[in-house]
Amino acid sequence: MESNLPTKEQAKELLYKHVTDEYQRLHALMVGTALEGYARLFGEDEHLWFITGYLHDLDFQEYPTIHPGESMKWFAEWQYPQELIHAVHAHALGYNGYTQEPETKLASALIACDEICGIFYAYRKLNPVPYNQIKQSSILKRLKEKAFAPGIKREDIQYGCQKLGVTIEDHVKNLIDFLGEIA
Repeated sequence: MESNLPTKEQAKELLYKHVTDEYQRLHALMVGTALEGYARLFGEDEHLWFITGYLHDLDFQEYPTIHPGESMKWFAEWQYPQELIHAVHAHALGYNGYTQEPETKLASALIACDEICGIFYAYRKLNPVPYNQIKQSSILKRLKEKAFAPGIKREDIQYGCQKLGVTIEDHVKNLIDFLGEIA
């Protein structure tokens, strides 16, 4: 079934067809890169994990009130792996009426990485340094500041880390390393 996954180039074309917002495009790259890093760390399928993170919000701009409902339909129609579909479904836990709990490492990683990428983005807007030069303590401090990037659901990050089996400290350190691959 994995052969039905798009290549990175095909996924980029798909993303750019459905997502015109530059922040959302960067967010997709950040989450995809973070998941790819975790796949490497856990010995999982790096391509599957990258594509899952990269396309997890594919329908968000066009269908925000039912996100990720349209994406899940599309992914099923395109015969993407069930593990990808489950992760995208589970990452919406608590939003738009979705109640699917994460049952896989991939789903847990997506939840852990999704919101925290917003913290990294906001931090870099104020401190334009490469990701791999961000200090772990700076991100941990910002996570505690509710006024910093107030729309970020910190409880989702904690929940994802708990389900993934990593501490928030290790998670931040990992993301600094993983996101360092983005130019």
